[in-house]
Amino acid sequence: MADAVTSTTILDSDKDFIVQLTNVSDGTGESAVAKVDVSSLNSSSVAGLTCTGVKLLKVYYSILGFTKIGLFWNASSDTLCLELNPSTDGVLDFSPFGGLRNTSGSGKNGDINLTTTGHSSGDTYLIILHCIKSFD
Repeated sequence: MADAVTSTTILDSDKDFIVQLTNVSDGTGESAVAKVDVSSLNSSSVAGLTCTGVKLLKVYYSILGFTKIGLFWNASSDTLCLELNPSTDGVLDFSPFGGLRNTSGSGKNGDINLTTTGHSSGDTYLIILHCIKSFD
């Protein structure tokens, strides 16, 4: 079997991308699963440019169980973006300084991956990622 996961786009505009992520775990977990795939995001309607990356502006989350949930910038060696603690809920707002920037090195493609750790049957998460698109 596999965890029951969803990824629902709430908004994909010229500037913003917002996605709702859910998981009801059967104990399998997720490992380096692409949750933000910049190659699939809408292009800029003004300049026709393709999205090349995102900055993480806000994270809304509600987690029940798991040891931790990690968000990673995808690259040859994924780079930690942030970790969410078990059995908590909250909002992380990085907008006062323009959002978290992708700090990964070689092989980066702009995507954000997610990995769950310490997953047990019945663990759940709801995560909403609010990203600002880049068109470098």
